[in-house]
Amino acid sequence: MSDQQAPPAGPDLSQGVALSEFSGAVLLGHVGDEQVLLVRSGVEIFAIDAHCTHYHGPLAEGLVDGEIIRCPWHHACFDVRTGEASGAPAFNPVAVWKVELQGDRIFVREKREQPKPRVKGALDAPGRIVIVGGGAAGFAAAEMLRRQDYRGSIVMLSSEAAPPVDRPNLSKDYLAGSAPEDWVPLRPDDYYTEAKIDLRLNTEVASIDVKAKAVVLSDGKTVPYDRLLLATGAEPLRLPIPGADQPHVHTLRSLADSRAIIATADGARRAVVIGASFIGLEVAASLRARNIEVHVVGLEARPMERVLGPEMGDFVRALHEEHGVVFHLGDTVAAIDGRHATLKSGAVIDPDLVVVGVGVRPRLALAEKCGLVIDRGVAVNAYLETSVPDIFAAGDIARWPDPHSRQNIRVEHWVVAERQGQAAARNMLGQREVFDDVPFFWSQHYDVPINYVGHAEKWDEIAIDGDIAAKDCLLKYKGGGRVLAVASIYRNLASLEAELAMERGEHLDR
Repeated sequence: MSDQQAPPAGPDLSQGVALSEFSGAVLLGHVGDEQVLLVRSGVEIFAIDAHCTHYHGPLAEGLVDGEIIRCPWHHACFDVRTGEASGAPAFNPVAVWKVELQGDRIFVREKREQPKPRVKGALDAPGRIVIVGGGAAGFAAAEMLRRQDYRGSIVMLSSEAAPPVDRPNLSKDYLAGSAPEDWVPLRPDDYYTEAKIDLRLNTEVASIDVKAKAVVLSDGKTVPYDRLLLATGAEPLRLPIPGADQPHVHTLRSLADSRAIIATADGARRAVVIGASFIGLEVAASLRARNIEVHVVGLEARPMERVLGPEMGDFVRALHEEHGVVFHLGDTVAAIDGRHATLKSGAVIDPDLVVVGVGVRPRLALAEKCGLVIDRGVAVNAYLETSVPDIFAAGDIARWPDPHSRQNIRVEHWVVAERQGQAAARNMLGQREVFDDVPFFWSQHYDVPINYVGHAEKWDEIAIDGDIAAKDCLLKYKGGGRVLAVASIYRNLASLEAELAMERGEHLDR
């Protein structure tokens, strides 16, 4: 068999395509070896690169909404007129091609110079913006400030040792050994210098002087601000059990954590993962990819049942068991003595590696210390403003008024954190943009992606369309007759349609 790449799909757009052949919202074609997507928006036709710049998702299978196209995999949004990545998790634009109409034929022959992003302009531009946090929200805010042509000072204070990274990768492909480390940074190191973002790593913030409008560092130095974004994120919960501080016992949050697990996994035969939710099971799948025997210990009766319900929980368990994972549910680790992990039930497992994935705790100490209103998180309004003027909050610490669930919520989702960072950046520039994005996350287990839109802390009905076991399903989580959230496996377009319907405030009962 030949190992040559398959030829690009669709018609050769440089030779033209009849308007009559382009009857839908999108048409996949190519120019030379490059895949190009025609997109219809109203009476206009645009041409863009055919793949998402996040994880190379096929935009031809996405959803067009006005001049925005949404990626089917992780719901990144792109402006088809400018190519701009208008909604995380993508940050890089897609290339834009020149469209020529000649009679009844459409021709695409060459790329346009990349248009500049749409800039609303700073209505109230501060001179100095400080961001506390080097994770998803902090990075997204700094990047958006520069994209919006903000020319003032940006100081980004991060307690991490590494520049901002693609954290979901740390429990997925990178941990599994199928993604190199150079895929992990959100931007190359020289980006921060070129963008004039003063990124300070290994920097601990001691307090915030609200009256003086200054951030006080642990060494006593101060960093003044006109606007401040708190994006301190969350920290992994640690188990208060004997032996939890041993070198082969790990949590997973940072690049350093993932590196440490990989180092311990080298030569390991057996691992115990404590926690049967998303991080724990993604770690289990990644360690199985390294041919390590994996035991998952969890208090719950079913994996992920609290978020996804019993039917999906049973499916997830069966999926992992098919790949050799051994579950110890309704149980917990009582002590770790060297290479012996003793469960509460009395069973003993002898692991070379232990990963604790039992959840995270929002880092609220700074916010509490400077007097911000706390409500199981930092309370913010629809513009992500805290109770203190000129201080904003975003990401894992922020509890905001969610119009879709009709309650104040705080979630620990990567895409939400990035989009809140982007919204906070625009609002720190005075643009007064309501944050009303629908929460979204994805979780990968072997070859099975689970997408989830909305937010349902509890429900009274789960309506299942399709077959969960066949990996072709859409589940609607309902409360009081309203659809609060939707989970899906390989129903990407339906997931996007549900997200758009929630944004528009439509009921999803049809």
